Amino acid sequence: MSETTTKVETDREILEEAQANGPAATLGAWVRLSGPGWIQSAITLGGGSLSGAVFLGILGGFNLLWLQLVAIVMGVVMLSAISYVTLSTGKRPFREINSHINPVLGWGWVLATVAANMIFLMPQFALCYGVLNTNMGLVPDDLQSKVIVSIILFLAGGGMVVLNMRPGLPSKIFDVLLKGMIGVIVLCFFGVVIKLSMSDAFSWSAVFQGFIPDLSGWSQPTGQLAEIASQVEEPQRSYWTEKIIEVQRASMIGAAATAVGINMTFMMPYSMLARGWDRPFRGLARFDLCTGMAIPYILVTSCVVIASAAAFHANPGKELLSEDPAEMTESKIYDDWAKLLATRIIKEDQQAFEIPEEYLAASKTESGEINQGKLIANLVAPDTEKTGLKPFVPLQEQIAKLSPQEKTLASSLVKRKESVLADSLKPLLGEFLAKWVFGIGVLGMGFSTIVILMMINGYAFTEMANVKPNGAVHIVGCALAGLSGASWFVVWQGSAQTWLSILVSSFAIMFLPIAYVTFFMMMNSKRILGKDKPTGVSWLIWNLLMIVSVIGAIAAASVALYDKITGAGTPLPLKYTVLTVVVGYLILFIGGFFLRKPFDEKEGSEEVAEAS
Repeated sequence: MSETTTKVETDREILEEAQANGPAATLGAWVRLSGPGWIQSAITLGGGSLSGAVFLGILGGFNLLWLQLVAIVMGVVMLSAISYVTLSTGKRPFREINSHINPVLGWGWVLATVAANMIFLMPQFALCYGVLNTNMGLVPDDLQSKVIVSIILFLAGGGMVVLNMRPGLPSKIFDVLLKGMIGVIVLCFFGVVIKLSMSDAFSWSAVFQGFIPDLSGWSQPTGQLAEIASQVEEPQRSYWTEKIIEVQRASMIGAAATAVGINMTFMMPYSMLARGWDRPFRGLARFDLCTGMAIPYILVTSCVVIASAAAFHANPGKELLSEDPAEMTESKIYDDWAKLLATRIIKEDQQAFEIPEEYLAASKTESGEINQGKLIANLVAPDTEKTGLKPFVPLQEQIAKLSPQEKTLASSLVKRKESVLADSLKPLLGEFLAKWVFGIGVLGMGFSTIVILMMINGYAFTEMANVKPNGAVHIVGCALAGLSGASWFVVWQGSAQTWLSILVSSFAIMFLPIAYVTFFMMMNSKRILGKDKPTGVSWLIWNLLMIVSVIGAIAAASVALYDKITGAGTPLPLKYTVLTVVVGYLILFIGGFFLRKPFDEKEGSEEVAEAS
């Protein structure tokens, strides 16, 4: 009997004995045996969650804290459904989907997962380097440093993956290290918030009130922005109100899409099967998701929102409030902020000044039309080396003369990097906390996500090849993902970054609600679950919760795809490419229902449990 099998049997005995001894003993066993939920936590606590939480604090202050809570609850519901189906059948979902639902759906699921892993590892490597370079000042900003840091991250991440692949003590060390990383992340950000509260930077009553769901943000500005907007004269008031509401709606919908990614839906079942979990572990799986994924996610993202709100909400900084154009340009967000105000000025009063011909000529498309976004960029922050243009002084002067209220509203729509947040917190936290504690928390978020995305890619490759995990194919999958991420300083730049991020995120966003619907169907399938299909009150509760989550995912995907296809910032060829990918896949998806055939159980019966 292998070491892995012995451990699985021991875990099962511990769990069954605890369940026989009552709730208290069961809870203790669950805490002791938890694991896959922490893996999910390491994925979701990445750069995307960090940047999203920073912007929520800027936009809504404490009023949008409830968004992260609702989003992760929806994610827990669907991941719990995935775990229930997997542990009830004991079979690999990819094979079950191909056999019972739709092979196009199954292959789309695994390919979307691989694409997301390969591409979205790049910003995680970039995030880690950015922290070491900008926040901590440990490495210089040059190519050699980027190469060295990327190699170290790749080797360290690969070492963690190898630990997870080995049964017994190595996999136990992996669990301890992973939980330790999540714990450090939580403690770092929690420490930042405690220090802020001691500095009277915010009120705890306002924070707790922010966790109460408030849908008014769908139709009106939230936080202090509502009062500030009311002080602006028409027609500018209507312009900024509509702009803020539009962004708030996108944030509310986006929160539902970012808490759980397509690769998380893939990792959950395989991380459980790899541990040998089966039917008796279903309660543990739900507990593990709540304690290992949801609680750390809520704590960390809430702390980031609080810190961001304390630093930036309704607070553009003295540079932007100045009436001196030269002083305004000293702000780190000047370019994006000025573009917003310039857009408003030109839209409301095109006769305010005459735009010189050289700016118009540099802003024309191949068809000879004026690209409005390019024109604004050339007027405010032109690429002097490329165009020979300088910022248009009359427009700068007009921006400088705008009211403090308009300047504040515009600043609330500008996203900040985590390094800008750390710098802004220095007066409140001190040099050490802002530079090191905050920086270590961000570094932990990036590195833990690197480890898990490499792991997921290994499992995805073994599924596509229909071989056991932990072999050569598994290692190749992990290594390819890591190498892709480590190439960020070459690939994750300029137009390539735009194309890759929009294409892959479009496919992943489109696929998330499809995956949710798939597992919703599986949870209601007697053919798949047999006697384990929920009935009565249990069936009603499961379906109510899943329907809410599915609707949220569909709404998020629809709005996100619409924005990518119609957004002014998306190049026209890329819009057509995204539309072609989406429509093409949906056509294949419909055809897949006619192509499915019963899966050969003998062919796909290899045990996945040979992993950690």
